[in-house]
Amino acid sequence: MTIPDSSLDLLRQAISYGLVSCIFAFLWAPFLIKILYKYKLTRRPEYDATLAMGARKSKVGVPVMGGLLVIITVALITMLFNWDRSFTWVPIAVMILAAILGGVDDVLNIYGQKRRSRKLKQILRLIRVHKDWKMRIWYIITLPWTIYKRIAVVLSRHPGKGVHVHEKLLLQFVAGAITAWWIYFKLGEHWREIHIPFDGFIDIGWFIIPLIVFFVMFTANAVNVADGMDGLAGGSLIITFAALTILSWLEGFNEIALLNATAVGALITYTYFNIKPARFQMGDVGSLGLGALMAINAIVINKMLLLPFLAFIFYVELGSVVIQIFGRYLLGRRIFKMAPIHHHFEMRGWSEEKTVMRFWIIHAAMVLLGLWIALY
Repeated sequence: MTIPDSSLDLLRQAISYGLVSCIFAFLWAPFLIKILYKYKLTRRPEYDATLAMGARKSKVGVPVMGGLLVIITVALITMLFNWDRSFTWVPIAVMILAAILGGVDDVLNIYGQKRRSRKLKQILRLIRVHKDWKMRIWYIITLPWTIYKRIAVVLSRHPGKGVHVHEKLLLQFVAGAITAWWIYFKLGEHWREIHIPFDGFIDIGWFIIPLIVFFVMFTANAVNVADGMDGLAGGSLIITFAALTILSWLEGFNEIALLNATAVGALITYTYFNIKPARFQMGDVGSLGLGALMAINAIVINKMLLLPFLAFIFYVELGSVVIQIFGRYLLGRRIFKMAPIHHHFEMRGWSEEKTVMRFWIIHAAMVLLGLWIALY
């Protein structure tokens, strides 16, 4: 098979973007590390319970928010050289929105004050006994919001000082809604069809909107949960974005192919500095932003249903948290020694390096399976 010159040109260009991104990130990484240390944006045991575990004590004082290296590099290169109103501005805008949410959470966890959150039982009591009738009315009006907050607490690892889980979910919903609006109303009717592997395309109409919102929210949180061991999230993201680059290239989505390649280059540099012992860690600023970008780039090239393969290890990590919550609240016991599942294996005696590398290999195998499926 002879590859057309235009396709080869796009592939060469994508590789060039990856190399430029990698080099640019290497050039300014020392400056970012210096800034993170200067402002003491580092991991602290008061909001991260895992730092009490054996070898993980050495991670105290390691800078977080290292994900800024990837977010800023990808955003700058795309805005300067790959800016297209039809295809790249919404992915970049949603990535930045999710990254800002994560960055605020990172900063508040370090510098913020512990936030008070009343239990539902307390609110119901205040509705009955509060002396000020206006406050009683206020509590009644805001009762649905209170119920939502209390339900969301079940999903929280540490309510603490940062952005609470109900706030994260709401803002992630906004990010997903922006993506759904863009695809449904701006890209045209063709994007309302989803590709069913081995079967072709099916037009699901407006139902694609909640589906897009779900995948953006789920994937962003999945990457966030997986960011717990040195090199785990970075290495896995390189594999996924490399696969998305190939798929974008094959499908002829030039701008998205270049965007994915740019992310691969920046992630190579990030992972170089994140390999144990890490010079910095991704933080929510990187994991939420890149998780959202991954989902959007898969959706826009119509590979949404392949995300369980392309984001396999991330979905497994988030799935383990959901299973652990189910076991704790419904069965009254833990299913895993600790969730996410990488901590389970750590507590079973696996070293961090062994866990990370095996997770990389498993993830790479599932991404390859996803690529194979995509070709049919």
